[in-house]
Amino acid sequence: MSERPTSLREALAEYLALRRALGFGLHNAGRLLGQYVGFLEDHDMGAVTTDNALSWASLPADVSPIWLAVRMSAVRGFATYLHSMGTADQVPPTGLVRSGPCRATPYLYSAADVEALVGAAGALRPRLRAATYQTLIGLLAVSGARVGEVIALDDSDLDRERALLSVRNTKFNKSRLVPLHATALRALEAYTGLRDELRRRPKSPALFVSTAGTRLHHSNVGLTFARLASQAGLTRRSASCRPRIHDMRHSFAVASLVDAYASGADVPAMMPLLATFLGHSDPKHTYWYLSSAPELMALAGKRLEMRKGDRP
Repeated sequence: MSERPTSLREALAEYLALRRALGFGLHNAGRLLGQYVGFLEDHDMGAVTTDNALSWASLPADVSPIWLAVRMSAVRGFATYLHSMGTADQVPPTGLVRSGPCRATPYLYSAADVEALVGAAGALRPRLRAATYQTLIGLLAVSGARVGEVIALDDSDLDRERALLSVRNTKFNKSRLVPLHATALRALEAYTGLRDELRRRPKSPALFVSTAGTRLHHSNVGLTFARLASQAGLTRRSASCRPRIHDMRHSFAVASLVDAYASGADVPAMMPLLATFLGHSDPKHTYWYLSSAPELMALAGKRLEMRKGDRP
């Protein structure tokens, strides 16, 4: 085995550039690998090993098996690339960790839960940080957007005249328009007004900004949300169901379907529309929400029984 001619940071940039040139987005993997290389740099480690990959992927102590498997998969792809160049980097073996169920159990937030989260965010300091997280959480709750999509929004993506958000270059390299309720638009306008009044640094194009005036970082948002959930009294409902920021999206989808059943709407007919609204690549991913909440299964069963009763 030979020594790597470049630093791990440079090798990572080359790896991501190569994979993206082949058509792979690697948005999540790129973010995770950047964190992993930062972990190695902080600990003066110059090579990928199975041990240091597991040490990083296992943080924090209560990390879910699914998230552990996702991290290890990202490292394995990068390590395979390094190993192909004849370096001494180790490739963590497949099957090293169990991913458990193919999906985490969604933590479905009630309206009261969202209010508690927004209330907890209001206690953040300074004032701009509180407003940023209150508005971000509110937008996630009413839009069904992914947190990464919301963080990536620029001011120019908010069309105030038409009450629309332009979500660009999403998980599947697609773009879509997300309509906003009048109350959501007013909340965004109030936030941007306060943001522009309070921040001192040169203006960033980002819609949501940190106290330094820069775009929010995904990892920082996740950590802050976890603290807010704890302060709001939201606790684990089972070993595989804990408050996650991504579940704001799940909650929006489930609430939309519950409302559809309650209003007597043609749910199968609206599923492609909801899939488009959520930015799913295929409606089958949206149908998964039918089985993610017992209340939806009960409503679907009731609808089926009613139809059976109408038969001659």
